[in-house]
Amino acid sequence: MACVVARLDPRAPAVLVFETVAVAACYYAAGRLGLTQDLTVDGSVVSPIWPPTGVAVACLLLLGPRCWAGIALGALFVLMSLTSLGWSSLGLLVGNTAAPVCGYLLLRKAGFRSDLARLRDGLALVFLGALGPMLISSSVGAGLLAATGDLPAPAFWTVWLAWWVGDAMGVLIVTPVLLLIRRARPALRWSRSAEAAGLAVVAGCAVPLATHHHISLLFLVYPLLIWAALRFQLVGSMLCALFASVMATVAAARRLGSFEQLSEVETMIKLQVFNGTMALTALLLSALITEQRNTRRSVERACQELVEVLEHLTAGDTAPNRAPPDQEVRRRAEDG
Repeated sequence: MACVVARLDPRAPAVLVFETVAVAACYYAAGRLGLTQDLTVDGSVVSPIWPPTGVAVACLLLLGPRCWAGIALGALFVLMSLTSLGWSSLGLLVGNTAAPVCGYLLLRKAGFRSDLARLRDGLALVFLGALGPMLISSSVGAGLLAATGDLPAPAFWTVWLAWWVGDAMGVLIVTPVLLLIRRARPALRWSRSAEAAGLAVVAGCAVPLATHHHISLLFLVYPLLIWAALRFQLVGSMLCALFASVMATVAAARRLGSFEQLSEVETMIKLQVFNGTMALTALLLSALITEQRNTRRSVERACQELVEVLEHLTAGDTAPNRAPPDQEVRRRAEDG
């Protein structure tokens, strides 16, 4: 009997440690970036967009569930930079780790594909990766703050909503960008490069104007999203949505433009509604366009293959070494 001995790769532990440290560093950097622009709602500081959730879901989709330790370690570093650790910090750590892991498991159960080339992938990311699982982190976080007395009871639902939407926006805006960077392909044609440069210039001028002008001009962002989705699919639309979201968040945090005369709660609601509708428009529209284009290419490829088959059959029927049909029938009758 042959004996098969499984050999363990000696590099596996080192690779795992490197991935864990890299994921923790990316999570912590994203957390510090998210804390640069925050809002105060009922005396509590919240982040309108929490990028670490998007980083965590993207790392899980790219590296697998083994990177959960890096997510937990990064969340621990973020908590240590904000407050002293206690028993409530352990609950926050568990909630911030469990939410993206649950999102990853739900996405894998639904057959999610990281290229986001199907409409069902966009819908899965919205409901199974963002809105559903982030209820865990927001409920655990706001519940612990209320239980420890750090959050007044009347402000619970406002803070809970801001926490939930901020975590969900991190997944909707940051995760697609990270997934697409991995699959990015340069070397566009000159005409496409010129159009992409033109779109970048127009967005660089129109988005700051729309978000910082005292007249509410946020609607000017949507034609740019449609342009980017039609011409550059998910890459263009999500980069445009990310830029517009950052500009709007900066304007809201500094009370500029159309956010100037609003209260804290009104500012939070207006910003979150704008970020949410913009992210949904960019993600779902570009996924739908990509799916339709892939379907059209598949149909064209099938038609081309059918034409080649018909040409081959036609050439075989008219081959010189083959008798005409009537002579073939007469010969078979004589032989029979």
